[in-house]
Amino acid sequence: MSAPAMSATTAVSNRFVAEHLALATALGGQLADLVLDPDAFVAAITSGFATLADPVYADGSRSIAPGLGPVLGVRLPLMEAVHKAFKRGTRRTSTSPLVDTMDRLLREELREVRWFGIWNLGRLLPTDPERTWQLLRRAAREADEWITVDTLAHPYGEGILREPRRWAEIEQLVYSPSRWERRLVGSTLATMPHVRAVPGGRSLAVVARGLTLIGQLIGDAEPDVQKALSWALRAYAQLDPAAVIAFLETEAQTARQGKDGNRAWVIRDSLSKLPDDTAAQLRASLEGIRRGTGALSTSRAAATAAAFLAP
Repeated sequence: MSAPAMSATTAVSNRFVAEHLALATALGGQLADLVLDPDAFVAAITSGFATLADPVYADGSRSIAPGLGPVLGVRLPLMEAVHKAFKRGTRRTSTSPLVDTMDRLLREELREVRWFGIWNLGRLLPTDPERTWQLLRRAAREADEWITVDTLAHPYGEGILREPRRWAEIEQLVYSPSRWERRLVGSTLATMPHVRAVPGGRSLAVVARGLTLIGQLIGDAEPDVQKALSWALRAYAQLDPAAVIAFLETEAQTARQGKDGNRAWVIRDSLSKLPDDTAAQLRASLEGIRRGTGALSTSRAAATAAAFLAP
């Protein structure tokens, strides 16, 4: 059987990347030479990313992430090429100037510049965990769209796996008034199994703790939060299917009793990694229960936060 034909859009994208790959690699090397001068670094990465930008990709990014903010449209393979060359050029650079420069990048409005800074925080966690974690926390507070949140999730997960006491911080985010911080909970849980720098992300203990946090947030009325929760459940279903099935069966019963469309949506979106017969049974049990416009959050975290704020 022959391979499927490449779409015209994919062909154009691949050609654009190929034509700009050498520029991206050169930019990474240039940035490595500027790491001791954060202002010069910002100027160089901003102008360099502008030369790598694809307006078509920028428009596509804005369409999938409304409210994205300033974005140039640098395609992911080109950003990765810049990052790879930069890491190679800063192998022997001490941690302190790297942290200072990433701090500077995270203060920029241009999203690709911020994301480049976030990408480098993971490599700094082993040598300067406290300063790096403070940068991650600040970036989480300032996040205002899902791409940045999900970019933060991987180093957030690595930071927690390296320092288990940090679970307490993400446990507090379930009560945050910011939907982006609440989304970060689900995104972090979803990415933990993919953290390779530290062992433990695929352990049953992490799944159990993650399911507890998902249990606090499921029922949240924000679609951005719901998508992250179902993402985490699909990831955990591949590690501990019995625990996830038991969790979903309990939550499906709660959804039926309360006609809870928010909860039901998350459950339905989590079923693709379950056995077909189990998924069919859960789907059938939620028949007719749909999200309603303007529905309030029914999550345990929302109830706790409301009780705390009540006079």
